[in-house]
Amino acid sequence: MIYLGSSFSPDTQEPRPQYIDLKRANRHGLIAGATGTGKTVSLQILAEGFSDAGVPVFCADIKGDLSGIAARGEVKDFIGERAEKIGFSEFDYCDFPTVFWDLFGENGHSIRTTITEMGPLLLSRLMSLNPTQEGVLNIAFELADDEGLLLLDMKDLRAILTEIGSRAKELSLVYGNVSKASVGAIQRQLLVLEREGGEAFFGEPALDIRDLMRTTRDGRGVINVLSAARLMASPRLYATFLLWLLSELFEELPEVGDPDKPRLVFFFDEAHLLFDEAPKVLIEKVEQIVRLIRSKGVGVYFVTQNPDDVPESVLSQLGNRVQHALRAYTPRERKAVRTAAETFRPNAEFETEDVISELGIGEALVSTLGGKGVPSVVERTLIRPPSSRLGPLTQAELRQTIQASPIFGLYDRTRDRESAYEILQSKALEKLIQEEREREREDAEREKGKQRRRTRTGFTVPEFGRDDRPRSSSRRSTTKRRSQRQTVTEAAVKSVVRSLSSSLGRALARGILGSLKRGG
Repeated sequence: MIYLGSSFSPDTQEPRPQYIDLKRANRHGLIAGATGTGKTVSLQILAEGFSDAGVPVFCADIKGDLSGIAARGEVKDFIGERAEKIGFSEFDYCDFPTVFWDLFGENGHSIRTTITEMGPLLLSRLMSLNPTQEGVLNIAFELADDEGLLLLDMKDLRAILTEIGSRAKELSLVYGNVSKASVGAIQRQLLVLEREGGEAFFGEPALDIRDLMRTTRDGRGVINVLSAARLMASPRLYATFLLWLLSELFEELPEVGDPDKPRLVFFFDEAHLLFDEAPKVLIEKVEQIVRLIRSKGVGVYFVTQNPDDVPESVLSQLGNRVQHALRAYTPRERKAVRTAAETFRPNAEFETEDVISELGIGEALVSTLGGKGVPSVVERTLIRPPSSRLGPLTQAELRQTIQASPIFGLYDRTRDRESAYEILQSKALEKLIQEEREREREDAEREKGKQRRRTRTGFTVPEFGRDDRPRSSSRRSTTKRRSQRQTVTEAAVKSVVRSLSSSLGRALARGILGSLKRGG
């Protein structure tokens, strides 16, 4: 059981502890509330509780203050008073095993995936492609599969798109219409993504999800914290990355049914970014993953300001709920409060809709799944204080924690293997060499013909229709033309770059979001 805090009997004012049952923790959850009402602290105490229970955790640090979970809490009067008020006699200050991650490799270990693993559906979402452009991107992945070109990074994707553009007429007969305009539009979106820092996310070594599921020798679950302060400047990249990670967990983990406790708990902060302007097909995929991933032993907890930020089809699957205060100043906000209240099982002691607007900081309405999977009656609850630090680590503390990490050095250096770029570059160079040899052979045959005519007649006969200029001038002209041809070819060659050469020519099955399953 994970202790959340205590509610109070209106008659006796005796504290009534509120828990999340670990056996029901993989039935997912929701932490909601307006800015400044205590959502981050609720996330922090849940992460602490899961870690103590031996469950690894993954969460994003949006504002930079969640990093304090790696440090022992500081003694403060209001924390002690809260613990005493709610009857939390076992409260103590301590730190928690933490691994920091960062897509940009600045405030944590680098975290990467490959273009192949991301798949065309999520990449289309990431680059805001229209249906026609998404179709061309799917052709790019199909062509890479058919020709044994695995795609690692953005240069590989550019290479395969350049190949498609140069062979558009040929490929249209095989895969359907390929528009050069669409290829150009995708290339422009790749440039935008690169400026937003997306290039750092694609490459090797790619993340092994088993490194997110570590426990310590004393049995505590490791808390994985993604540094997301800079990442939030590119909200679409943030949301797409977390959705990719969720899909990887779904694809890679075996079925375990309903375990006694989750194998991993995944917190999706700023969840509205996942669903804003998302196409229907993507929302359907998210719903499918959330519905099925619990059988893999993974609990998903969405953190957002308003329950309305999450589609109803997904919201209905979130069994454990912590609802902080919502402000209702406009008709739309009052409707949102009413909707949030209706999602709870009523409590005869108070009106849920009225209480949502009255909750103080660190106070929440809590409803969790009981022994038979039935939601409990909603309770007005004072949330327990965290045992770890409230506030961020210093830079020195952060560096020390990163260097002491069990994965230090594993992901911090990029690796560049032969890939689509190198293979296409090699083909282009071979073609260039063949063309050059063919020109040399034609020149040699022409020279042999001249020699035979000289030997046969004893004098030179003018070659009508041919270049009669002095040989030196003709040679300079030929050299100039060859130089121009080489320059154009080399320019084409230089437009192609790197990839991932594993299992060439092997049939690759795509996962639920279009990513490729890794080989064994």
